[in-house]
Amino acid sequence: MTSPLSSPATPLPEGRWNARLWGTLLVLCAAMFLDALDVSMVGVALPSIGSDLSLSTSTLQWIVSGYILGYGGLLLLGGRAADLLGRRQVFLVALGVFALASLLGGLVDSGPLLIASRFVKGLSAAFTAPAGLSIITTTFPEGPLRNRALSIYTTCAATGFSMGLVLSGLLTEASWRLTMLLPAPIALIALAAGLKLLPRSEREKDHNGYDVPGAVLGTASMLLLVYTVVQAPQSGWTSVRTLLSFLAVAALLTVFVRVERRSAGPLIRLGVLRSGSQVRAQLGAMAFFGSYVGFQFLATLYMQTLLGWSALHTALAFLPAGALVAVSSTKVGSVVDRFGTPRLIAAGFALMVAGYALFLRVDLDPVYASVILPSMLLIGAACALVFPSLNIQATNGVADHEQGMVSGLLNTSVQVGGALFLAVVTAAVTAGAPADPTPQAVLDSYRPGLTVVTLIAAAGLLITLPGLRARRVPGSVVVARSTAPETEPDGPTDTETGSGRGPDAVDYAVTGTAAGTETVGARD
Repeated sequence: MTSPLSSPATPLPEGRWNARLWGTLLVLCAAMFLDALDVSMVGVALPSIGSDLSLSTSTLQWIVSGYILGYGGLLLLGGRAADLLGRRQVFLVALGVFALASLLGGLVDSGPLLIASRFVKGLSAAFTAPAGLSIITTTFPEGPLRNRALSIYTTCAATGFSMGLVLSGLLTEASWRLTMLLPAPIALIALAAGLKLLPRSEREKDHNGYDVPGAVLGTASMLLLVYTVVQAPQSGWTSVRTLLSFLAVAALLTVFVRVERRSAGPLIRLGVLRSGSQVRAQLGAMAFFGSYVGFQFLATLYMQTLLGWSALHTALAFLPAGALVAVSSTKVGSVVDRFGTPRLIAAGFALMVAGYALFLRVDLDPVYASVILPSMLLIGAACALVFPSLNIQATNGVADHEQGMVSGLLNTSVQVGGALFLAVVTAAVTAGAPADPTPQAVLDSYRPGLTVVTLIAAAGLLITLPGLRARRVPGSVVVARSTAPETEPDGPTDTETGSGRGPDAVDYAVTGTAAGTETVGARD
């Protein structure tokens, strides 16, 4: 797959990376690191924010939910905007907005303004995330080089999340405002470096116009879906308000699909979802992040509420998982090259299920080394395998001009999965809330939620299993753009080539003809 990006950021012929290429990757990693850092830091700071600004619990919830709403609701639009308007331009503008919103968030003195700044930060992240991922997938050629880059990139998210927990525990001791302000200088440094290092990308010229109706409908449906899921535990899952909201989401999505099918330049080309590997990557991302967010929520409550641990103590308890991901970052790419994404995703989900199941053993006087640490190590190993592999599987075999679209779709799956399954886990815990909240009774009420978390991870494993039936095909295929109209495969099957790529890549086998390049088959 070729790229229209400028040559200074292109890998050297022998496969080594020059300084400019490393710089490009570091800038993109910085943005991903900031997204994860910001999400994890604000959670620990909420009690201090509520006390300082005199905010109710329901208002505090929207400091977190406002970010999720802006992020999850606009990812589809952000991904397609990167394709149409230029990945570099979209990434840098959004990163600048993120820095400004971080600065404002640390200076405001009212709850509504703080929530507004969080929404703007989520909105900007909805553009930096897919733009950054698509810059990587169009700069690094598909195969070992891209797999290595993506493994480093996705590791920065786990590292940022783990460091955010620790940093927030330290910064909140001084002032919660520091947790809001910290991302601003880092984002500005990344912005300055990005202006010099990021390769220039061409706008998509033959995009058949802008899909304004699709953008409006897609954004509206995602915003309403995230909002409904976030509010459901408070309003009630069977309340009239919640049911009507879900009905409205279904109606908007139905109209959205019809518009996309008829649009000459759709926000999402629905044909991409005919690929079994793409569907498995999207559903796997939902199960992966949804189960982890639910687990972290319950584990944090358990450690701080029942065990009486401080925020810093709790963050250090999670640290081995993040450290394991960080240490393994440079190795995952080569493992993907050897075994393919489906095997790694399946193995990761199996480890995740085991880690969550082991955590069910916790009691009110646990020995960390023998009860909690094994779960953290298993979950860390699972994250190291699953998250990079999902990103690789989703972006492999996708044309450059659709990388932003697929990146936005994957990030949307992550965010919607997190919001949806966290709400489900919360509902399971709330349903078993004890009338007499003794410590043991509260712990017992957490167990149904932990069971749901384990089942979500098990569902992710089951989703992945069909990809293991891939046929190993010797040799490699030529990837090329067709000069004829694009055709969609009717019955894709998983294959694995000998070219160092995972079995879930979607490629078109081509043959030369007098008229140019002709698509003769497709593989999932």
